[in-house]
Amino acid sequence: METKEVLFKGKVLNGFIMLFFNLAVLAMMIASLVCGIIVLNEDDCNESLGAMLLIASGVLFIVNIIIWCGFLMLEPNEARVITWFGKYSGTFTNTGYFWINPFYSTKKLSLRARNLDAQPIKVNDKTGNPVMIGLVLVWKLKDTYKALFEVDSQTMASNPNAVGSDTKGLMNALENFVRVQSDAALRQVAGQYAYDDEDTSGNEPTLRSSAEEINQQLEEKLDERLALAGIEVVEARINYLAYAPEIAAVMLRRQQASAIITAREKIVEGAVSMVKMALDKLSNENIVELDDDKKAAMVSNLLVVLCGDESAQPVVNTGTLNH
Repeated sequence: METKEVLFKGKVLNGFIMLFFNLAVLAMMIASLVCGIIVLNEDDCNESLGAMLLIASGVLFIVNIIIWCGFLMLEPNEARVITWFGKYSGTFTNTGYFWINPFYSTKKLSLRARNLDAQPIKVNDKTGNPVMIGLVLVWKLKDTYKALFEVDSQTMASNPNAVGSDTKGLMNALENFVRVQSDAALRQVAGQYAYDDEDTSGNEPTLRSSAEEINQQLEEKLDERLALAGIEVVEARINYLAYAPEIAAVMLRRQQASAIITAREKIVEGAVSMVKMALDKLSNENIVELDDDKKAAMVSNLLVVLCGDESAQPVVNTGTLNH
């Protein structure tokens, strides 16, 4: 993925040092204010000195407020996108407590992996059958520049006015973008394959039998769509697959019929081999001599016994085989 993100190279100071410095400024401000009031309240007061002390306390108060606005703290896998009056200055990702020029604007983003469990949607497969299909997606931000400036994630956030501090709202806006694009990618991939082998004429990959290929295709399509927002797909896979309710009963009966036919084929194949073995054994060991009519009758009876769904009721014939 081509990235437009650059590291922030502006001046960054240790936050704790600046914190102690700002506390010192605060103490100086209070001292100047108190001294100025005391000087002005004396009988032989020096008005110019008192005024200067009050003005100094006011200036220190403004400096103190400005310094307080420059502190920022980052946890692991968090980033701050820094702009200078609308111009992108870089992305700051160092972990810890820092101070930067308070006139920089910062927006916080999470670089942690996020999980999306999309609800199953109805899609027509390659043969036109409606199927229900869902996916689970693991994604994370790879390019903070694209996430903020290539897609309109800021106005999509729940609270656009607090986008700098409302990390949750901004990430939820990106998640909505991911949800829409994953829906479109899933429809595109599912439409290229049939549901199962019964809907194909050859050994083509299907949604049921080719999970690895489908998941790979899904990841590629999602990467293409989400690269615009600087999002990296960690993993994407189908986690739900079924026929749509309106055809599920019909397809179940078709599958049952197919299973019955397959089972019958195996039963008939086994029965024929057993009948052949029985005839060969009777002939080879000279147990009894059978003409063609009796062989046909024997084959018919054995096939009925071996292929029937219910147990056969034998009839004992005490007569002779030779007439």
